[in-house]
Amino acid sequence: MKVMLAESAGACYGVQRALDMALTASQDAKRAYTLGPLIHNPGVVDDLKARGVQVAIDLDEIEDATIIIRSHGVTPDVHDAVLAKGLPVVDATCPHVARAQKAAAELARKGCRVIVVGEAGHPEVEGLRAYARREGAKVDVVPSPDDVPSDLRAPIGVVVQTTQRRENLDAVVERICEQGIEPEVKRTICSATSKRQDSAAALAKQVDAMVVIGGKNSSNTTRLAEICAASCPHAYHIESVSELDPAWFVDCETVGVTAGASTPGNQIREVVDFLESL
Repeated sequence: MKVMLAESAGACYGVQRALDMALTASQDAKRAYTLGPLIHNPGVVDDLKARGVQVAIDLDEIEDATIIIRSHGVTPDVHDAVLAKGLPVVDATCPHVARAQKAAAELARKGCRVIVVGEAGHPEVEGLRAYARREGAKVDVVPSPDDVPSDLRAPIGVVVQTTQRRENLDAVVERICEQGIEPEVKRTICSATSKRQDSAAALAKQVDAMVVIGGKNSSNTTRLAEICAASCPHAYHIESVSELDPAWFVDCETVGVTAGASTPGNQIREVVDFLESL
């Protein structure tokens, strides 16, 4: 069986940067906590715990320790509260997420009603909404074009979760335009996300099965799995090599492998090695 790895797969710049910052903090600080999971990858979070970087769900849990802000960022109120603690802070917010936060605030300052295209409840999306609201904007979180409010009035600004699909953003914008409004669109989808989606889609069309590696709680990995399933009927989303079942590949001559932006290289290598051993 031939195993083919997607041209773009695995940990992106923002995730690798956050991991490096967390590991450095674990070496330099007596105690370190991430405020929420650093990234959406349970295996990585467990590894960080073994290295002394714990996860705090609430800021009140952290005393006399370094605070690490997760890659997805936090709301401005939480950011202010972190600084007010007076403890050492490591801001591992992905630069692309920070750019989206600034874009949301900018649209709000222009007087726009802000549409956030993204997954409701996701920490990045909650941050984008909060940055726009702090500047006085009315904000709607819109997961899909079917969720676009029907009562829109100009001016409308659009900002997008960095891991969304371009097709979904374009469909939302089109639905807004159907109401006779030309929105100001901040295209804040991360280029790494687009590259991973494009290469996964291309590979899925060439193989008998696809394996997508990454956290089940990872938005970008879930979207990769959806993209692969659209072209390859045998697409499997796993978090670790232990989930692989050899029976899935009995009749396969080719299998493709891709991974979300929160998946480090060692997890990809373990899966590739397993598949090549079949």
